[in-house]
Amino acid sequence: MDLFDNDDKKRKSGGFNILSGDSTGGDGGYGAGTMSLDNMTPVIIDPAEDRAFIDMGALHARSEIEKKVKFSADKDDVPEPKLYWLIWVTVDHVNGEPCYTGIGACETLVENSDKRIRKGYKSMPEHVNNMDKSLKGKLVVDHMDDHSKYILGEFLKGFNKDYWDHSSEELHQALNAHCGDGEDN
Repeated sequence: MDLFDNDDKKRKSGGFNILSGDSTGGDGGYGAGTMSLDNMTPVIIDPAEDRAFIDMGALHARSEIEKKVKFSADKDDVPEPKLYWLIWVTVDHVNGEPCYTGIGACETLVENSDKRIRKGYKSMPEHVNNMDKSLKGKLVVDHMDDHSKYILGEFLKGFNKDYWDHSSEELHQALNAHCGDGEDN
C-alpha cells in the first residue's frame, strides 16, 4: 500500500502550510474577522487505492479529484460513485512545539468513469463548517470509515513523526484506535 504517493508526476505540493504572521498586526483593521488558511492543508484520502496525498488546489476547489467534475448537493445524482475524503488538517504550535491540532473530514463522491465531465457530490456547507472546526482545533472524523481513518493516521505519522508525537491524545485516539495494531505511536 503506497500511502505516501511517491510518484513525483502526481505530487501537487511539497508539504504542509506552516505558521505565518498576522497580516493585520493585531490591530483589528482590514481583514479582521476573516479566516486565515495559513495553517491549513488539504489532504485527500482515496480509500479504494489506499492513497493519501496533499493537494493545495483543494483550497480553491481545484484539486486533482475536483477537476472536470460537475458537483451536486445530492448523492443520488452520482452514478457509480467513488469515495474520496477531503481532509482539512490544521497545524499549530502547542507548548512551543508544532503539531496537528484540527482535522475536518468531508465526504466527496465522484463518478467512476472516463467521461470528459463527470458528476460528483460534495456539500459546500460541510466543507466550510469542517474547515472552521479544524481551524478551531476540533476533530471531525467520526463519520469516516475505519480504513480511511487508518490511511489518514499513517499518512500524518509518516509525513512528520514529530508533529504526530506532539499532537493531542484525543487526535491519536480518533485515528490510531482504528489502525489495527492498537499502539499509540
